[in-house]
Amino acid sequence: MRDAATSSDCPRSDVSAAVGLVGLAGLLGWIAICRAFPDISAALDLPGPRARLDGPYAALLGLVASGLPMVVWSVFVDRVHRNPSTGLSWSGTQDTGATRSVSFTKLTGLWATWAVLAALYAIGRWYWDGQYLFAMKVLGFAAVPALVLSIPYILWLDRRMENPRDATWHFGAFLLNREAWDKDRVIAHWRAWIIKGFFGAFMISILPGGFAEVVNANPGELASQPGALAVAMISLLFVIDVQIGTVGYVMTLRPLDSHIRSGNPFLAGWVAALLCYPPFVYGVMNAGGLLAYEANAPGWRHWMADSPLLLSVWGGWLVMLTGVYAWATVAFGLRFSNLTYRGVITHGPYRFTRHPAYLSKNLFWWSASLPFLVTDGGPMEAIRNVVGLSLVSAIYYWRARTEEAHLLGEDAKYREYHAWMARQGTITAPLGALTRALGRGRSETLQPAE
Repeated sequence: MRDAATSSDCPRSDVSAAVGLVGLAGLLGWIAICRAFPDISAALDLPGPRARLDGPYAALLGLVASGLPMVVWSVFVDRVHRNPSTGLSWSGTQDTGATRSVSFTKLTGLWATWAVLAALYAIGRWYWDGQYLFAMKVLGFAAVPALVLSIPYILWLDRRMENPRDATWHFGAFLLNREAWDKDRVIAHWRAWIIKGFFGAFMISILPGGFAEVVNANPGELASQPGALAVAMISLLFVIDVQIGTVGYVMTLRPLDSHIRSGNPFLAGWVAALLCYPPFVYGVMNAGGLLAYEANAPGWRHWMADSPLLLSVWGGWLVMLTGVYAWATVAFGLRFSNLTYRGVITHGPYRFTRHPAYLSKNLFWWSASLPFLVTDGGPMEAIRNVVGLSLVSAIYYWRARTEEAHLLGEDAKYREYHAWMARQGTITAPLGALTRALGRGRSETLQPAE
């Protein structure tokens, strides 16, 4: 048996690197088709306007273009449906009659959950304004097909599950009050669905904007405007992050081994995460919020406009940071989502640091906004900006620590990975050594003199 404390090998990732890469290839192919559609429609003599496909539904089809290759690769190459962690047995199936009662209870819990989420969407005022209107339209359209398809899916799934009385079943049993149910499983059920409902709607809502910008980008204009190429590349990388991330929220399916195994049980983790997303972020990090950090700070393109070389170098640095951020999402394949445990990722940027997305995102904000350089308000304005962004970074550090606490309690593989990174992670190990050295220095300073 391998000793996690002495092993020099990084634990194997629960998701292969190829899954995210084929999804990325599918997405880039779809973007290329959308950009070239005027020529394609002319060559095929298609009816209708011959314009680029830059609308919200083209962005939505991007989920299919990226998600379908990932599903095909996961099933036919990685054969994830055979993983023991799915909880499925393929050697034999139970009789439908034996599981029909279980399935009915589970459907009761599932449909009641969707009804509660629909009510929460209706009550939440922010869901009926701005970008969220698109998400509500999509979810409303998908409601009836989801209800219909859930019936054969649950009946099929329960015949193959080793223990079909999962968290959704326990919530259904609670509602029907006909069989014994477990309160902890009901809480686990709602943790998972609140995460999926809250973040899923947000991800769908931000699909159209960036997608349209990328499809309509003009190479000629990018070449003539200082820094424009870097900004366009950054926009593309953010679109990749959003598209692949949204697929992760949609494809929480047990046969793909991408189901949510647990939601973060720590209140601190939820608070730290929710502060970073609408509607809570509006009063915290956005312009005018408590931690606003860009007041009178026009950013990198303003200060470097007179130096094309510096502008190009700095733009390249920002593109690299955004690339790491997008890579961190692509590495998850079908399993990206906040506040959840869906397996352990140890490849890609996760070989260098346990939190590549948070690290690169915060470095990007500091490097792009340059909060200490202001056009008005003097030194005090610069100090306010620096303090604000420092506290934003502290929130992300808080998120990272609560996520680690969640995963350390869930999976021995993550504990092994955590220990390996502390010893050999390219970024994590030196930072850990520096922190320990500073801690020892403080301890020696505080020792009483003899």
